[in-house]
Formats: sequence, C-alpha cells, structure tokens
Amino acid sequence: MLPIRSTTLSCLVVLGFVAACGDHSIPGDSCGSTVNDPMHCGGCDKSCATGEACEGGVCVATCQIDGKQVTAGAVNATNPCEQCSPTTSATAWTQRADGTSCNAGQVCSAGMCTPKCFIDGVFHASGAPNPGNACETCVPETSTTRWTARASVPLLVGGNDIAAQGWTTASLTQNTLTYGADYVRLATSTSSGARTSEQLLILRANALDATKPFTLRVTMQVESVNTHNQLDSGAAILGSFTPPTGQAVDRSQMIYLDSAAIGWADDTQSAAFPVTDGAYHVYELSVDTEKVATVSIDGVAKLTRNNFAANGTIAIGDQTNDPNVDGAVRIKSVERLCP
Repeated sequence: MLPIRSTTLSCLVVLGFVAACGDHSIPGDSCGSTVNDPMHCGGCDKSCATGEACEGGVCVATCQIDGKQVTAGAVNATNPCEQCSPTTSATAWTQRADGTSCNAGQVCSAGMCTPKCFIDGVFHASGAPNPGNACETCVPETSTTRWTARASVPLLVGGNDIAAQGWTTASLTQNTLTYGADYVRLATSTSSGARTSEQLLILRANALDATKPFTLRVTMQVESVNTHNQLDSGAAILGSFTPPTGQAVDRSQMIYLDSAAIGWADDTQSAAFPVTDGAYHVYELSVDTEKVATVSIDGVAKLTRNNFAANGTIAIGDQTNDPNVDGAVRIKSVERLCP
C-alpha cells in the first residue's frame, strides 16, 4: 500500500493503522496514570481543577492541612469533631455539626466530643431528666439521640444538702439535722420536765402527681424512737402533708414507726417489725388507681388502707410536739418509682 499524503498533515498508514500523525502519540504510549494523575484523571488530558485530587479516575475536592493532602469528608484523627470540608476551608479543619456522633456514647458540641445527649436539637448533660417526663433521662452510653427510661426518680440523696434537692423543714427548737457520708440524720428530744417536745420534719412539695398511682420508696434506719401517740410519732413517713403540722387526714394515714412495730397513726392497723434493729430498711408506700395504699418493708407487705388521700407533698421525721415522743432517723434515699 502506498503512503497517503495530505497538504495539511502528514500521516503514515500501515496495515490500516495510523503510525504517526502530527503531534499525537502512537497508541500504547502512556500519558500518565489515569487513575490518580490529576493531569490525566479518567483519561488523557482530562485535568482536575486546582484543589482537586484524582482518586479512582475521578476528580475529588481536597484540603491542604499542615502540609498534607486530605480528602473531602475525612475526619481529623486527633479530633473526631473536625473534618475536611473544602467548600468551607481548604486549608484548615472544619467543625462537624453539633450532635454528630463522634465516639461511642458521645456527640460533637462546639467542636468537642463530649458525653451528652442531643435530642430534638437540644443538648442534655448525662443524667439530666427529660423536662417533660422525669421517668426518662439522658444516658449517652445507651443513646445520644433518645431519652432512656429509668426505674425511679430520686427525690433525696443522702449526704447532700436537702435544700438543694428541693426539701424544706417544719420544726420546733431543740432538734438537729446533720449529714453523714450517705445519709441525712434527723433527731429530736424532750427537755427534762418539759410539757412539750420538739418536731422535725423534712418536706418535699410536688414530690408526686396525686391524681395518679404512685410508689414512694424510703431507705432509712431508725436509730431510736419512743412509742407513738395516736396521730403522732417520733419517726414517721407521710405520703401526704399540709404544713406546718399536717391536717387530720394527713395525720390519720401517717405511717408510724415504733421500736418494734409499724402502723397507721390512727391505730386502725399495725404489724410487728424490729424497726430499731440497727439496719437500714426499705419502706415503700404504694397507692393504686383505686386509692388503695399498701405499705411494704424490704418487699414484704405489712399494711393496707382504702381511700388514701394525697396532695403531692410528702414528709419524713418527727411529727409531734408531745413530750417524750422523740426519734432519731438516718435517711439514705427517697425515690418515686416509675411505672
């Protein structure tokens, strides 16, 4: 076959193939790696834009941070709440959005990985209760995006200031309120020859919703107590209380604790129990939808009562000013159980 000539471009055709034609390369010659060469990305002469790299034959945006090329979306190895975002900055790390999961049980907050919950666009500290439902709380290790159900709502934690926990007192002089490592201690006494004794109750308003069933759990040790008088007790638990001394209904359904018995303060029912045995016991007052109240000690039912009336305020301690009806108790915790 004779060579074919053109007036504008010389080409040599051999066996039907172009061997040379102007400045074009002979097929088979390399124009660089089309897989990772930004000048020939995906094909010869297909160059990437400034600030882009070639990965797998595709141009991708990158950052140049601390002299290193970082792919768009890559997370900072030293701070999981920063990433390469070329559209924001091609030369520095960009904070990831608040609430982004970073490490297990943690989310990004202002560029830092912290153990918080991010629920409905709001941050909540670990242990914080749901403002709309106290029986739910933030437990980041369980979920950082949803509330976690809890078994009970703490109303009092022993060893900590009761006022800071929402409690107040109703008292007459000559009593003591002190703190131990994990308890609050209440004690009253009667002066020699006095016609009255002293009163000391701790009160918590809005401790429960009186329109719904509830269970109160009090973990307490009765160190000492005198025998109660009707409607009075030196060591008492009141599931309903009206300051400063309680109305007739409050006091009739009050739970008294004597040294060897527990009962309702109107003396309608009692049960033997070694109250002052030196141990902590768990006292529970549970009121159902029919207003039937049950009192249990360490899980064993001891008392029942119909038509229990609650007003949302509870009280614990010495409810009397009768002489020689005194008591000393250590309260470790008070809780409202969740349904």
